[in-house]
Amino acid sequence: MRTGLGTPLSTWQRLRSASRNGFSPRAFLPASQLPNNPLPNSADPYAQPHGVIGGRIGNLEVRLAQTPRELRKAQSLRYKVFYGELAAVANAKTRFFRRDEDRFDRICDHLLVFDHDSLNHRKKPRIVGTYRLLRQDVAEIHGGFYTADEYDIAPLLARHSHLKFLELGRSCVLPDYRTSRTVELLWHGIWSYVRAHHLDVMFGCASFAGTDPQDHATALSFLHHHAASAPEWSVKALPGRYTDMNYLSRDDVSARTAIRDLPPLVKGYLRLGAKIGDGAVIDHQFGTTDVLIVLPVSEIDERYIRHFGADATRYAV
Repeated sequence: MRTGLGTPLSTWQRLRSASRNGFSPRAFLPASQLPNNPLPNSADPYAQPHGVIGGRIGNLEVRLAQTPRELRKAQSLRYKVFYGELAAVANAKTRFFRRDEDRFDRICDHLLVFDHDSLNHRKKPRIVGTYRLLRQDVAEIHGGFYTADEYDIAPLLARHSHLKFLELGRSCVLPDYRTSRTVELLWHGIWSYVRAHHLDVMFGCASFAGTDPQDHATALSFLHHHAASAPEWSVKALPGRYTDMNYLSRDDVSARTAIRDLPPLVKGYLRLGAKIGDGAVIDHQFGTTDVLIVLPVSEIDERYIRHFGADATRYAV
């Protein structure tokens, strides 16, 4: 059953409860239900000072985008990967500008990897990787999280109202740079961002290629049986978008095959200590099958904290 606004009634009931505990229901609407007015062009009052987050390994550097031009370059990179290499379906505007962009880009911080050995026509280092970061304090004043279009995250936020959440998304790297060094730098950037803003929980969608979840039956079943979030961290896909991940019984799942078939990003999250939400979601625009990642900072494997440094100093510049 849905209200006149198209939101599941049970979700609205939980949102009203969350509001009584200090949350605004508007803050957690799905992206499709956000107001149509454009997001402000000016810098957000909560924005992290540019240049604080950064690191370097050899010719590769990671830092936040500092200019509108750098954001456009990141959007162009996303277009090359999502629409050129993968199966995303572009509308007329996206095809014309050849950039992947949405209303969230203006309020997010954009983590970028630069190659100082590869210069563009302006003699600037080429952008070869990106990650989009959205903090809860920013999301609350601008209408919510992108993930709310696929998963009912309001109960999770209400259960942990004393914690600060960070949404991760739009991760992509050019093919020639999909190496351990690039991944290390991106994670260094995320970790330094988490420490700088005293964040407690990371979450966001990670994708399997294709829109037929049965193609990933073993991997999805493995996640369902072996990586499901504990009840206090559980998040369920929205009604109408929910796809069951339990294709195979626990005994019929080959862990070796499943791990082999997991996307590298999902494997990376699991190694860190992340868990998976309840249900997958088919994203027809991007041609993917999405799962929800939930990673409390308190659950990060101690090995990785030692590796990057408790204060994110390993690759700091």
